[in-house]
Amino acid sequence: MTALPPASRTRRAALLVALCVGLVAVLSGCGDDPDEGTNGVGKLEAAAIESKARSTAGAAKAVRLSGTLVSKGGTYKLNMRLKQSGAAGSVVTKNSTFELLRVGDALYLKADKGFWSHGEGGEAPSQSDTEAADKLDDKYVKVPQDDPSYKQLRGFTDMGPLLKGLISLHGEVVKGDRDKIGDKRTIRVLGGQRGEGGAMDVSLDGEPYPLQFARGGGAGVVVLSEWNKDFPLAPPSQDQTVDYGKQLPRA
Repeated sequence: MTALPPASRTRRAALLVALCVGLVAVLSGCGDDPDEGTNGVGKLEAAAIESKARSTAGAAKAVRLSGTLVSKGGTYKLNMRLKQSGAAGSVVTKNSTFELLRVGDALYLKADKGFWSHGEGGEAPSQSDTEAADKLDDKYVKVPQDDPSYKQLRGFTDMGPLLKGLISLHGEVVKGDRDKIGDKRTIRVLGGQRGEGGAMDVSLDGEPYPLQFARGGGAGVVVLSEWNKDFPLAPPSQDQTVDYGKQLPRA
């Protein structure tokens, strides 16, 4: 048998070592662990991931919620910053845009003249509607707690109940795909095999916060960001505020 030169023997040995290392990596899955460097929730069962995300969200002190909600009453585009003591942001509907500010139990609504001058049932605004609109245009209007709209409007500003109602999956919970939202790696959990009961994307980086939620039946998608990022809240200045009394104009 012909002896190989020393250099050839060295190259052949290096090649065999490389092949063996590669084979070991394939068999053991080394370097291909999707949970490496994550918070570990991707290893959990779907129901445990959902529970962990909801628990983490429930303990948070602040969040930004933006996106679209669809209900029998219409479609709402929200951009709200929320915390336990209040909220600030905007709501856009098919026919109007308004801002909400809540500091404690004091709730303020700000909108332009067009918002306040709508007549009932699509009718032309009355003289009193027009006069009220001129007075309230681009001002913070304090919403009386006895007004029927107070509870409805406050619902957009209550962090705990709003999140609890929004990020609830229905049906058997199953694990979905891994993805990224912004710079965060995520794991998706679905309500039902195709997400007919909702779909939640949970962060695999840092705390396992829900970062996006698609409501079942095409009822809207919301993005949840700036978790625990505090923001200032203060009542509007007196010259920018109108106290309309016990009840807002019907519009």
